[in-house]
Amino acid sequence: MQVLNCSTKLLILEKMLKSHFPESLKVYGAVMNINRGNPFQKEVVLDSWPDFKAIITRRQKEAETDNLDHYTNAYAVFYKDVNAYRQLLEEHGVINWDQVFQIQGLQSELHDVSKAVADSKQVDVKLASFKATCLPPISAADTSFLMNSSLQLTYLSVADVDLLNQTWSRGGNEQCRRYIANLISCFPSVCVRDDKGNPVSWSMMDQFATMCHGYTMPEHRRKGYNRLVILTLARKLQSRGFPCQGNIMDDNTTSINLAKSIHSDFLPCRFHRLILTPPAFSRQVHL
Repeated sequence: MQVLNCSTKLLILEKMLKSHFPESLKVYGAVMNINRGNPFQKEVVLDSWPDFKAIITRRQKEAETDNLDHYTNAYAVFYKDVNAYRQLLEEHGVINWDQVFQIQGLQSELHDVSKAVADSKQVDVKLASFKATCLPPISAADTSFLMNSSLQLTYLSVADVDLLNQTWSRGGNEQCRRYIANLISCFPSVCVRDDKGNPVSWSMMDQFATMCHGYTMPEHRRKGYNRLVILTLARKLQSRGFPCQGNIMDDNTTSINLAKSIHSDFLPCRFHRLILTPPAFSRQVHL
């Protein structure tokens, strides 16, 4: 195991990961954020350098942690050799198996290999799998339909965190509330607000440079706000050099149709998120 903390090598790694798209996108996004101030206190662990076969990004050991916070205790994985990933996973000190955490990646063997190692440690694994998308370069979004309305196109504030925590399908708990607040503080977001300043539709970027939590309040749907938010956020991310990646549940036909209408590419690989829970926390975790 090596921890890659040299800024020059991390920039080289960022360029190297581009040649392994789309499977490397989650790790690539994490490395981009590390190279741009590292607001989420991440680090890169790999089996060797520069001829690596497996990479894991993780929370820095010295960062403050909550053992129940699988939102923040998150690892991204990319491997050229699945056996190298297994060996890295099994190596002492690479993963903190004594807390609830998640593993993300875009490779098909990720679940089976991770589960085999987790089973040997009596750690429970819950898998969620999604369609993976990526937007091509886009021009500025059309905001003309907002001109004669009281709505405003702006960004999210930490003051909005309770609403986002309530409306996110993965939210509703203190760990998620704190995580969303950190996302808003650290990364780009876009929000449409009504004449009272209340959020109507929004989306933001996460620690892996993925667009997430796209949501429109029920009474404001079918008005084009979600499309506007996504295209505006995508444009903002592209202007900063980030890929515009997203994840969509298989049964979310509204989001799938929207993705098609804005010409998103549906990637040949799927996004996999594993939530791993050690026995000590099996009755406490919010999935």
